[in-house]
Parts: sequence; structure tokens; C-alpha cells
Amino acid sequence: MGLLSKKNKEALNTPLFKENPVTVQVLGICSALAVTSKLEPAIVMGLSVTIIVAMANVIISLIRNTIPNRIRIIVQLVVVATLVTLVSEVLKAFAYDVSVQLSVYIGLIITNCILMGRLEAFAMQNKPWPSFLDGIGNGVGYAMILVIVAFFREFFGSGALLGIQIIPQSLYDAGYLNNGLMLMTPAAFILIACIVWYQRAKDKSLQEN
Repeated sequence: MGLLSKKNKEALNTPLFKENPVTVQVLGICSALAVTSKLEPAIVMGLSVTIIVAMANVIISLIRNTIPNRIRIIVQLVVVATLVTLVSEVLKAFAYDVSVQLSVYIGLIITNCILMGRLEAFAMQNKPWPSFLDGIGNGVGYAMILVIVAFFREFFGSGALLGIQIIPQSLYDAGYLNNGLMLMTPAAFILIACIVWYQRAKDKSLQEN
């Protein structure tokens, strides 16, 4: 089988849209609500989850045949916790401000349903390369939703993107006001609901889910 065979392409592409972990599987919702008031922490969170789920998938796939069934969940948690700790330390060393913004949510990646779901459902049954692609696909699918939600929340809530003022001061002088609702958690619910509605409207097969 080639590196990008039909099965491998499905492992990479399916989580982006048809089986998106946030909008279809409804996983990782808590962090999608908590870290999307600004674009920068959303990007970092999405990238962190992508790296962790991809590497954890590869590691579990490599050792899957040596893991006793009765302790497989414990082994998976140890692998994920180790990777999360490494990512957390790297962020503290090279992106401290973002690390502070993400607060406890980096640590809570350990209990992210997306990671444990992919390890149990895919990595334990497949070889390292397909598992890596599955991890990348699910991580990017998750990150994509975070970035979309954070884009609209920061733009309309603060008039900025990545901390750079986008809406000109002249509009504020003319009476424009930022939408304070966008900086509150209900805005994330509303935006995710809009994405879910759009996705199901475009793909009729999802309307039965």
C-alpha cells in the first residue's frame, strides 16, 4: 500500500469535514468554548492537540501488540500525559504569554475525548503511518473549528486579530462599538451551532446524525 493510498487519504481527510471531531462527533467542546475568545491561543491550542494526538497515535500503534488488554487505558493515559507535559514545558519556555492565556486547558488535553477516542478506536488497530495521518486529520479538524470560532469572536468582540487592531479608529469615532457578547462563552456556542447547521445543510448524509 502506498503512503497515500485510498485508506490513508480517508484517515487524513474524513475528520476534517465528514467526521469532524467537534461539529460531528461533538468532542473537545469544552476547550472550544474556553480558549477561542482570541485567535492566538486558539491556534496554539489547535496546534498542540494536533501534535499530541498524532504522536500519541504513532506511539500506541508501535506498541499496541505488547500492551496487555487490561491496562491499555492506563498505558494510553501515560503516553498522552507525557506528551502533554512536554508540550506544556515548551510553551512555557518559548511562548509564556500564550501558555498563561491557555492556563489549565493545556493540562486538560490529557482528558480530551478526541485523543482517547482515536487511541482506542484507531491506533490500537492500525499501523503507525495510518495512525499518524488519523491523528493529523483529527487534530487539524479540531484546530480548524477553534480558529474559525476565535476569528469571529476576536474580530467582532475586540476589533482585532492576533492582537492587531483591524477595525480603524475612525469607525469607533463614528459610533461603532465592539460586540461584547462575542467575548462571552455563549458566543462560542452560537458560532459552533452555525457551523454545525451549515455543515449539515451542505452534506445531507449528516442530517440523520
